[in-house]
Amino acid sequence: MLYVVITFLFLAIVLYFLLGGADFGAGIIELFTSETNKSKTRKTMYEAIGPVWEANHMWLIIAVVIMFVGFPVIYSDLCTYLHIPLLIMLLGITARGTAFAFRSYDAIKDERTQTFYNHIFVYSSFITPLFLGIIAGSVISRQIDLHATNFVDAYIFSWLNYFSVAVGLFTVALSGYLAAIYLIGEADDEKDARRFIKKAKVMNIMAVIFGGLVFITAEFENIRMAHWIFGNPVSLTAVIAASISLIISWILINKGKRKIIRVGAGFQVTMILLSIGYMHYPNIVMVKNGQNLSLLTLHAPEKTIQDLGWGLFIGSFLILPSLFYLFYSFQKRDQ
Repeated sequence: MLYVVITFLFLAIVLYFLLGGADFGAGIIELFTSETNKSKTRKTMYEAIGPVWEANHMWLIIAVVIMFVGFPVIYSDLCTYLHIPLLIMLLGITARGTAFAFRSYDAIKDERTQTFYNHIFVYSSFITPLFLGIIAGSVISRQIDLHATNFVDAYIFSWLNYFSVAVGLFTVALSGYLAAIYLIGEADDEKDARRFIKKAKVMNIMAVIFGGLVFITAEFENIRMAHWIFGNPVSLTAVIAASISLIISWILINKGKRKIIRVGAGFQVTMILLSIGYMHYPNIVMVKNGQNLSLLTLHAPEKTIQDLGWGLFIGSFLILPSLFYLFYSFQKRDQ
């Protein structure tokens, strides 16, 4: 049952990045849109994510619950040494959701308050995936020092380093790319579709640049990133599959197949996550002095894992059909 729980954990993380990441990416796209096109972008974005944006955070909640119940030692260490970036990320999620709701449903849409909500929405949409990526980079950077004796070493340098920041910027670019790809299929005219295609190309280029920066900073900080990805057949195959899928996606875009490319974009990001995570599994956190926090050793008692596994199974049968129906309903409504 332990492997079932671990599988649910990784699925929740991947789905949160694919759906929640695209959610944040919509705000990133708006942030880098000209004033002339901002209103149209907001309309398209609202039609795409408005009805279901809050449901995307379900995956984050599931991941947190699994960590809290199933792996309390790892959860405690993460929340202790990474509490600053975690707090900023959670504040970003809250501010973004609040601004989205107020600017969409405010009874009195005053121009000044709308501008205020818009600024909160777009900047929190940038900050949240940035710190999500910083947290992801921190858990594999070996900068977390469980034996630190001062505040700065324990709670600042555990996440504030070149590699983690590079991963954060890479995450922002991937989120923007996902959102642009998803929004291409939602555009109601050719001009808007071409505009989102252009945004997708820009975000694709930025993802490549920041991806290169991740490798450069990894070498600078003695993180074996290249070895993890290119040193084993599974990770290497995942990278090749993502690259081929990217080429196919752009061919499909040029041929006007603009809805199916969402599957390709999701596949690409999944392969990227697989290529990075496979090599050091089951070590979900890698800390200083060669220590690792392993999912296979630092888990809750067997009875707790059994109950958690069954709870996840039963919850899946209850929640997933409703979630799929929610997406289906709003897609059907728009047709």
